[in-house]
Amino acid sequence: MNPLPGLLGGIGLFLLGMSLLTDGLRDFAGDSLRRGLMRFTGTPLKAFLSGMLVTLLIQSSSATTVMVIGFVSAGLLTFPQALGVVLGASVGTTGTSWIIAWIGLKVKVGLYALPLVGFGAFLRLLGQGRWPALGTALAGFGLIFVGIDTLQAGMQGMAEVFNLARLPVRGVLGGAAAVLIGMVMTVVMQSSSVAVAMTLTAMDAGAVSFEQATLLVIGAAIGTTVTGALAAIGASVPAKRTAVAHILFNLSAGAMAVLLLPLFLRAIASAQDRFGWTEGATSLAAFHTAFIGLGAVVFLPLVNRFASTVERLIPEERPQITRHLDRTLKSTPAVALEATLRALRDTALGLFAALRTGLVIGNWRSSTVELEQALAEIEAFLESLRANPEDDTLTRHRLEQMHAIDHLLRLLSRARPSPSIRSVLTSARLTGSAVACRTLIEMGEAILQQRAEAGAQSRMRTGAKDLAQARRNLRTDVISDSATGRLAPSEALRLMDGSRWLERVAHHAWRATEYLGGDPPEPDPEDQDAVGEDSVEGWALAASANAGGAGASEDEVGSKPSDPDAAGASGAATQSPS
Repeated sequence: MNPLPGLLGGIGLFLLGMSLLTDGLRDFAGDSLRRGLMRFTGTPLKAFLSGMLVTLLIQSSSATTVMVIGFVSAGLLTFPQALGVVLGASVGTTGTSWIIAWIGLKVKVGLYALPLVGFGAFLRLLGQGRWPALGTALAGFGLIFVGIDTLQAGMQGMAEVFNLARLPVRGVLGGAAAVLIGMVMTVVMQSSSVAVAMTLTAMDAGAVSFEQATLLVIGAAIGTTVTGALAAIGASVPAKRTAVAHILFNLSAGAMAVLLLPLFLRAIASAQDRFGWTEGATSLAAFHTAFIGLGAVVFLPLVNRFASTVERLIPEERPQITRHLDRTLKSTPAVALEATLRALRDTALGLFAALRTGLVIGNWRSSTVELEQALAEIEAFLESLRANPEDDTLTRHRLEQMHAIDHLLRLLSRARPSPSIRSVLTSARLTGSAVACRTLIEMGEAILQQRAEAGAQSRMRTGAKDLAQARRNLRTDVISDSATGRLAPSEALRLMDGSRWLERVAHHAWRATEYLGGDPPEPDPEDQDAVGEDSVEGWALAASANAGGAGASEDEVGSKPSDPDAAGASGAATQSPS
């Protein structure tokens, strides 16, 4: 009887079961896995334990690694933290070996697993909320054992046709051949768990010896890095770094396992005598955990140095602000929005720094080209994310970020005020407003850097409102002084332009900070029913923000007024030289 159909069917059922189990558990857990992984990765040891636990739960080191790559790309985890999780995931994936050794091969659970598949399918079809995801996981769990049963039957026939145990295992060439076969098995089936399962069932059927099985498992562990390397081609820098770190770790662990194989075999023989094990699946599962665990013990204390080495091997290529915007995040909108939020905060901080420098020392030469490019890239990335109207939280975060982009674009158009406005910012009449505007910007920086005192956002809101009132008061005063001849009309108009510039900078800095600072912002009429500069014209101005101040800005004489009560002054301005 041809064993090939049973062998292929068993592999297919096992692969399908692993996929369904991973997807089902991940969807059932929802954001709790993501939040837990982010919360418990403060130290390398915590990151290691978190990675191991998550992988044991979802039975897929690849899924854990992909999740971690997303978090690093979004800036939610540092690269050293991610390395700790990856090391833990490598150890956690050896749990599959124990499940197969203790249950899959010792107990014929295929028959009992079929009802589990049926129950899971019904739960998936008829359940509501998160229950369909649990049904998917149960069906996948059952299919794993149905696949193992089918794989065992196929391996029994394969042992009669092709017995790997007849191949030489002694010497460098024999060992290298076994490791290479293990690598090829993993690469072909895109899963080290399936390769290990095949090795366990082959050994149980007598197709391979125990020593050959250990070398096949080493090869399977090394082979899983090929999958990660292929996935990292064309991916982000964090993805490439994670793939390289995974390759270096597994190669090192595999090399240590091959060099120390005689010691491992003696230790396992001693454990067999002590615990009554046979030279079978349990012993092989113990070897799998032992050599991966040894690699983790060696690497974990050196994780920060290891991370620095990998970062030097693969330097950052993208602009610093948008380095976290990774296309692989688009499949997980919640993480993608965390990445855009981080990028927007960095953009706002860069813009605030440029404005503060200008107000403090009068240096308005800071280039904002990178900030302009970053905002354009963030906006494009945000637009590319799939909207989900049913998820109120994601919709709210997306809307807040769109508002923040709007305010930052308007700030960008003011980052290099015209000479006319710069000439009056240090005048006696505007000194108080200029200091207040600078103080408000500094408060915004503190809030975005999460070092502000309690109530800072409330004080920032009050400061912005006070500046708006100061602008109205100054307008009344300078128009009166101009009418009585105490102030030249051109000077009055320049003072109003400068006051308006300070008030609008303060307003947009305040609103951008509220949208990016974490606390839900209060509604502002200008965000719903914009007047003057809060119109489509404001967006167009950002394109020429770096023109060196040439041409009139919207805060200048002759431009459209940014507030209703400035209409009269603007009308007069059209009669006067700028």
